[in-house]
Amino acid sequence: MTVATNASRDQPDNSNWGGRYESLTSIAEKGIIAMRVGPAADHGGFALKQALTEQLQTAGYVIVDFGAFQLDSGDDYPDFVIPLAQAVAEGTVDRGLALCGSGVGASVAANKVAGVRAALIHDIFSAHQGVEDDDMNILCLGGKVIGASLAIELVKAFWPRASVACRGIAAGCRK
Repeated sequence: MTVATNASRDQPDNSNWGGRYESLTSIAEKGIIAMRVGPAADHGGFALKQALTEQLQTAGYVIVDFGAFQLDSGDDYPDFVIPLAQAVAEGTVDRGLALCGSGVGASVAANKVAGVRAALIHDIFSAHQGVEDDDMNILCLGGKVIGASLAIELVKAFWPRASVACRGIAAGCRK
């Protein structure tokens, strides 16, 4: 596990973060959200994890990286996703990003850990509804299914809503 912070937070580059949600930097600076983010990926999600981690770090989030730390076609998602899921369940990190080729395996592996509510998400509506209605705490993405632009929008929909999680019916979702 590697912890990284952004030393040049005063000059973030948010040019890639256009869209209907605020930039991650403006959200963090307003105090709406102050999260320790845990990304984890195997070779199938490695490139997408690198892109997302760079954007989150630039926005000022504390990154607790669970690997992979280099591209290795022989690695496998449980080796990275299970430690991430345990950290989310224990409160070591606030939210997680679990990536593999399709996102399915990462989701299945993460949900084996008590206290984790992980979901494979490939649309913006589900990204924010999963947090608001189901108290989702790990966002699973398929590195071979979606591109970086959509992944960035999904993360933007997921993070800002984390603080309003689990209203109404979602109270029954907690393990």
